Amino acid sequence: MTGPVILDRREGPYGEVVLRRRGEHHEIIANGTFLMDTSDGRSERLLIEAAMAALPERTRAGASVLVGGLGVGFSLAHAAADPRWARIAVAEREEAIIEWHRKGPLSAISGAALADPRTVILHTDLVAYLGTTTDTYDALCLDIDNGPDWTVTEDNESLYSAEGLAACAARLNPGGILAVWSAQPSADFEESLRNAGFSGVRTEEIPVARGVPDVVHLAVRPG
Repeated sequence: MTGPVILDRREGPYGEVVLRRRGEHHEIIANGTFLMDTSDGRSERLLIEAAMAALPERTRAGASVLVGGLGVGFSLAHAAADPRWARIAVAEREEAIIEWHRKGPLSAISGAALADPRTVILHTDLVAYLGTTTDTYDALCLDIDNGPDWTVTEDNESLYSAEGLAACAARLNPGGILAVWSAQPSADFEESLRNAGFSGVRTEEIPVARGVPDVVHLAVRPG
């Protein structure tokens, strides 16, 4: 396999973000840390599926979801493929990533979802948005880091703190689901979710070719 080819490199308010092509696939690198690629979207899809499945059956049709992090677009595309989501918002702070989806190579994954009238792209920092908006959702599907114990920037650490989890709970409707993707399980984060007042805390594993499975942490805001 040939080495990676840099397609775009940007310096922004949160550091450097790079789009690379490796063979047939694309990769996003932030501040030198590999975030995700287009080789396998199982975990990004499970993030959406697990949140929908965890919702009370009476609220699934017509549910709203906030996806934290546009990434390579698998989560957005999977949400848009499910007609039960009536409103799909995506918070993405990197202008470059949004552009790669709107008029770059990642549009092959997200083009149809971006054109869907249910979809709204919010060019904003997720942590700041959660702390300031009055919008509420039935599900928050968050994938902005490699996990609660491995953040892309120091600012993101606050999302997994007591204050950050309280902000997540405030943005959820009663019975709403918080789903957080992670590259590895975190017992400490599960305990933080319980301490923040969430119920039904559990972790779903996604097998990977090598190493520790990816996971989705799930928690319910009590009704």
